[in-house]
Amino acid sequence: MLAFVPTAGFLLWFCWGVRQDRRQFRNAVLLGLTVLSLSFALLTKVDRLPANLAVVVYSLVFLVPVLATVVLGGFLVVNGLTMIRKEGRSPANLLSGLAGLAIFAVLALVATADYFGGSNAYRSFILAVVLITGYVSFLFLCFLAYAFLYGRIRVRGDVDYVVMLGSGLIGGERVPPLLASRLRAGLRIHQQQVARGGAAPVLLVSGGQGPDEKVPEARAMGRWLVGEGADPALVREEARSRTTAENLRFSRRMMEASDAGDVCVVVTNNFHAFRAAMTARREGVRGQVVGSPTAAYFWPSATLREFVAVFWEHRLVNAALCVLLAALAVAVGMGG
Repeated sequence: MLAFVPTAGFLLWFCWGVRQDRRQFRNAVLLGLTVLSLSFALLTKVDRLPANLAVVVYSLVFLVPVLATVVLGGFLVVNGLTMIRKEGRSPANLLSGLAGLAIFAVLALVATADYFGGSNAYRSFILAVVLITGYVSFLFLCFLAYAFLYGRIRVRGDVDYVVMLGSGLIGGERVPPLLASRLRAGLRIHQQQVARGGAAPVLLVSGGQGPDEKVPEARAMGRWLVGEGADPALVREEARSRTTAENLRFSRRMMEASDAGDVCVVVTNNFHAFRAAMTARREGVRGQVVGSPTAAYFWPSATLREFVAVFWEHRLVNAALCVLLAALAVAVGMGG
């Protein structure tokens, strides 16, 4: 049973972290460490299992991840082509396709390592690539799994505000489908609270005016809500913000300045919900973040962008760990 002690420890730490504040990236890493330690623990006990169960364990630990990696690479390449066809060739739209190609490049590098050279330096290089890729992949899977779990959380109890985060406008003044999805979800939360007898929450829309926009995003969002039946007296506009952090910071100030209270729910698109929740925590916003639906083809590339942003936010720690992994690869490779 000692093999399962790390798993139990990580699981308890994860549960404690979620109870303290579910909006921390640390929770995602702890969830990944729980699954990883469980896999190692199962491997230590596999010789005691019946043959059929042993095959299942080996498949789950070794075969399934390899096949999943190949399938994921192919899916991302196809999605990248779809993004180019539907959204254009901007760098952001190329991200999923480039990620898929990178997966196949690493697999090819490992598969052909013996053919192209067997020097210690080359082995160190291959090992460094594998270790750093494994580290980044582990973090991405942690992010993906926890973001999925976070997105399953439902709004409990009444809130004072429904805060809806802005995005770009069509023609500089019209609400696009992506933003309409957020507004529709926010209006639904508002209506559900009223329907169950709660006080009508204020609809706080947040978004400034970009250089290519004719009106602030908040104004276009407010008009959309009123056009969909919202009470104009309950619509508030925060029209200065340019980033998600400013969306949440300026919205918090408006809520704190009001006598209506400042318990809120923040609405954005599902791919953005977890990172927005992390930002809300840093900005002192009291409330959870919920996600509205996004077009299926758009979700992979958008999720990758969110992960890159989170990875960059923790760049010092990540850079230090990548350097340590590279140093370990050199020590092992040159020692061989």
